[in-house]
Amino acid sequence: MTKVKVCGIQHLEAAQWAVDAGADAVGFIFADSRRRITLEKAAAISDSLPESILRIGVFVNASKKELQSAVKMANLDYVQLHGDESPAFCRGLNIPYIKAVSIKEKNDLDKLPEFGEEMILVDSGKGPYRGGNGTSFDWDYLRDYHSNNRRLILAGGLKKENIREAIKKVRPYMVDVSSGVESGGIKDKEKIVEFIKEVREINSDSESGELQ
Repeated sequence: MTKVKVCGIQHLEAAQWAVDAGADAVGFIFADSRRRITLEKAAAISDSLPESILRIGVFVNASKKELQSAVKMANLDYVQLHGDESPAFCRGLNIPYIKAVSIKEKNDLDKLPEFGEEMILVDSGKGPYRGGNGTSFDWDYLRDYHSNNRRLILAGGLKKENIREAIKKVRPYMVDVSSGVESGGIKDKEKIVEFIKEVREINSDSESGELQ
């Protein structure tokens, strides 16, 4: 059963749309991005969400102190790290983390085992930002990838029109969508609902053996 994370949340209304549509997680971006949000605003949104929703904060090269402070202030369940954080730095955080790895070539997958067997996010290496560029990579790279029980999160250019192909090829634990549920750079309620509905239908097809 592939889970859904709606990232780049900036307003309570959008967070509520995601929750109501059946999202499993929301993401707040604290790094350089047009979707950047303040800790104070993220904390207010986080406090209004049901406990069942994972709250994930996105950072680039933040210090351990900054990360620990953000987790406490915004009630984050995970920090998602898109910078040059080393495996040793990640292990030393003592807080749940998701390491993001940019995939430009198939051999970039060789980096994944360095970060243990927790959740890891794979994203496209194309675009001006460390993530959230709305671009995808070749999902065939992951068709025969053995995760060793690692929970893989797939990000990068996902939308309703391509999510079936992405899940069929990658079989991720979770998919991470942002620009694919926006109109004019703003979260779109209908697109959030339709994207999550599509993932649920794919999950149903997978359980019945129809997703080959």
